[in-house]
Amino acid sequence: MTIVKHELRQGRMSFAVWTGAIAFLLMVCVFLFPEMKNEMDAVGNVFASMGSFTAAFGMDRLNFGTLTGFYAIECGNIVGLGGAFFASLIGAAALSGEEKNRTAELLLTHPVSRARVITEKLIAVMVQIIVMNAVILAIALASIAASGEEIPWKDILLMHLAYFLLQAELAGVCFGISAFLRRGGTGIGLGLAAMMYFLNIIANMTESVKFLKYITPFGYCEGADIVSDGKLDLVLVLLGIGYAAVAVAAGYRHYTGKDIR
Repeated sequence: MTIVKHELRQGRMSFAVWTGAIAFLLMVCVFLFPEMKNEMDAVGNVFASMGSFTAAFGMDRLNFGTLTGFYAIECGNIVGLGGAFFASLIGAAALSGEEKNRTAELLLTHPVSRARVITEKLIAVMVQIIVMNAVILAIALASIAASGEEIPWKDILLMHLAYFLLQAELAGVCFGISAFLRRGGTGIGLGLAAMMYFLNIIANMTESVKFLKYITPFGYCEGADIVSDGKLDLVLVLLGIGYAAVAVAAGYRHYTGKDIR
């Protein structure tokens, strides 16, 4: 697992910055709730009258005055979008970085197969995502407890499971794409994550394009749906796993026979 350890060492600063930033913003958001909950009814009434904008973020189906509703909207956007950007970035850089940084000659002359290189890099990506989510969940639970609020265990755990699956899917898709790139994929990773986020907003706002939910992983991370249904949409989750699996398989197939510059 030498390559895994090397990848984790190389990415430790980026991992620490992204994890620290998301966890800090999440903690601040949670600590704000006790100060704001008495005013949330008025805020909720304002949002309820904003038509399509309200539907875009699911605010028409959640009570802003409860911790669950507040967490699903405010904290959910922090964890969902921040985690999606991080996962897409490390996925898109996993394989393309070797050619961009001109380290492929050194790596691929070692007595290891390309399939093993790909596998260990994928493991390193998933380890970072798993550890980041574990840290963020621990910070979220500790912050809620410290703020004096009762922890809504089921809703919080379901939402964080959805965020993890979102990140794993985007990382898998971007990992597969990175096998086809030569100059790095930072822009592609960020662009894909942002596009998926806005596709979900559009699907929430317009009934005629609800089918976009079957494309974007943010479709099964909708806090309003998770809270109201008490479960994740299994169809959307399985589709997401399928998209990631196809992308990773395509990456394996291409990279094992790729002419490395």
